[in-house]
Amino acid sequence: MITGQLKSKIDKLWEEFWTGGITNPLTVVEQITFLMYARLLDMNEQKDEKLAARTNKTFTHRFNEKQQHLRWQNFRHLGADKLYKLVKDELFPFFSESSAKDNEGSLFAEFMKDAQLMIQKQSLLVKAVEMVNDLPLENSDTKGDLYEYLLSKLTTAGINGQFRTPRHIIRAMVEMLDPGIHSRICDPSTGTGGFLVSAYEYVLQKYTSPDSVEREPLYELDGKPLLDLCGKQQQNLLYSGDLITPEQRSHIDTDMFHGFDFDATMLRVAAMNLVMHGIKQPDIHYQDTLSQNFKERFPKEAKNGFDIILANPPFKGSLDEEDVCPDLLRKVKTKKTELLFVALIENMLKIGGQSATIVPDGVLFGSSNAHQQLRQLLVEKNQLEAVISLPSGVFKPYAGVSTAILIFTKGGSTDHVWFYDLQADGFSLDDKRAPIKNNDLPDLVASYRKRDKTKATTAANDRTQKAFWVSKADIVGNKYDLSINRYKEVVYAQQHYDDPKVILSKLVALENDILADLKALEDML
Repeated sequence: MITGQLKSKIDKLWEEFWTGGITNPLTVVEQITFLMYARLLDMNEQKDEKLAARTNKTFTHRFNEKQQHLRWQNFRHLGADKLYKLVKDELFPFFSESSAKDNEGSLFAEFMKDAQLMIQKQSLLVKAVEMVNDLPLENSDTKGDLYEYLLSKLTTAGINGQFRTPRHIIRAMVEMLDPGIHSRICDPSTGTGGFLVSAYEYVLQKYTSPDSVEREPLYELDGKPLLDLCGKQQQNLLYSGDLITPEQRSHIDTDMFHGFDFDATMLRVAAMNLVMHGIKQPDIHYQDTLSQNFKERFPKEAKNGFDIILANPPFKGSLDEEDVCPDLLRKVKTKKTELLFVALIENMLKIGGQSATIVPDGVLFGSSNAHQQLRQLLVEKNQLEAVISLPSGVFKPYAGVSTAILIFTKGGSTDHVWFYDLQADGFSLDDKRAPIKNNDLPDLVASYRKRDKTKATTAANDRTQKAFWVSKADIVGNKYDLSINRYKEVVYAQQHYDDPKVILSKLVALENDILADLKALEDML
């Protein structure tokens, strides 16, 4: 849990960048990420050096003999002029050219090719290095929360309609899909990696007994190698989540989490976010997933590749129709990215795989052929499980667009769809998004898990309530319209008013009482 003192450090670091002339929030996060990356490289190098000294085993060094001056511990004390020159002329080129074989090096290599130092003032770089050095990056319980707090300061939407999804909304989506230890999970529009991080935290919590706490592997105890002090069964408990075996942990670190995005800056941020939370080597790639190139580069992922897909795709943006994968255009002929992404997700899921995807309300009721074609695909060729209406303010201050969550299982056919009208998410629906008491999210998750389709045709299916069922026949009859207002019944209470003569007599009586009081006051004077 991040403390107030640590938040103050991040706030101060943020202020230094702004006063130093860097006011784009994403640029600030990116530059801080570069510095964190430099420090983490050196921290992991030190860790491996200590382990190698104890075990007499070799490892692949991140820095050769001529690059030792590029290690964090060796340059952070330099004066402003030398520090700036080293970071700009040597450290950032090292990021671009590095081919280190450690987990972080291999993960970041793809995203560091275009790394640039945007800090122009030497004094700002000195302060930034000092402050990043003071952050507790060695604390596994804190560093993930620390980075999330840093990301919470991203308060602007990108030009392609991407913006940070509220973490409590993400958590509810993850809990409804309930990923397991063997799941392959993907976000085709990764952004800052929030969906993947939340899914990771959920899996750890799910497979950790109540008596234990999350912990990373320990290397020594009382100065002695820990592996010499315990048996194999005990060694298994050294992994985060004490019900997770080493084999399962390997799957979590290398093959459970997959992400794609066409914004290199976002990918750098996402990769750092995942690593800071404890995923050693997530599968993150620079890729436009709507393009034909995606199918060519990642054939196993583009078709029937995943058990779970969680996403909040861009709602708008530029699109080269000629580059769009023909498979998607055959499903839905359109230039609208919000429609194409849903078709893409349906392609990427395994048969029986599930998706929870945030879409703008227009996807639910749009009257174009493409809108109807997509909704027909979800209802006729898949099992559309749920349509969850979100209040229009959940994405403020980024945007005020009305949205919904679509949950569907690939394959089969739909007979009934579960609708839920989420009216409050625990925060005010204005730009301030201040915490409030009303919160429907716990009820949403609980109601989704215990929903009973057998009640869909009984009197228990009350369409005046927040949650209710709608038959496929009703949906087809409404041109596959999925907007909740089309089906929810609103009960209007009839108002009863007194006869006008009765109202008039009451007014006269009231007027007489007033006159009597005034007369009494006059007599007193």
